[in-house]
Amino acid sequence: MMGGMRAVVQRVDGASVVVDGETVGEIVGEGLCVLVGVTHADTKEKAGQLARKLWSLRILADEKSCSDVGAPLLVISQFTLYGDARKGRRPTWNAAAPGDVAEPLVDEVVSRLRALGATVSTGRFGAQMRVGLTNDGPFTVLLDI
Repeated sequence: MMGGMRAVVQRVDGASVVVDGETVGEIVGEGLCVLVGVTHADTKEKAGQLARKLWSLRILADEKSCSDVGAPLLVISQFTLYGDARKGRRPTWNAAAPGDVAEPLVDEVVSRLRALGATVSTGRFGAQMRVGLTNDGPFTVLLDI
């Protein structure tokens, strides 16, 4: 099975996550909203690679990165990034890592970003989340690490 963390990265002008009517994560102004999917073969090393890529990815205004301008990131776990809908009408989630594997690795991405100097907000793992954002551009990049 192919390994590698997967991320959908959107350049935003503000983003937030609401759980049960409570805002649990929010960034204001220019930054990145990152949906992270974890598969069975992912490791802390992959989490570190993703964090470094997100911190240095030059997709903000004037081809700057979050590290260049101190822009915040909103990181949200999303197992559905590994959904497979090629057969039938209902996706399967076989490639998505179970929560006990995925949650620590998403947390590792967040902690590695913070160690690099990033301001990071998060969603709530496993919760029914409502994600609101203003995609700036629109600008969306898919990353497979």
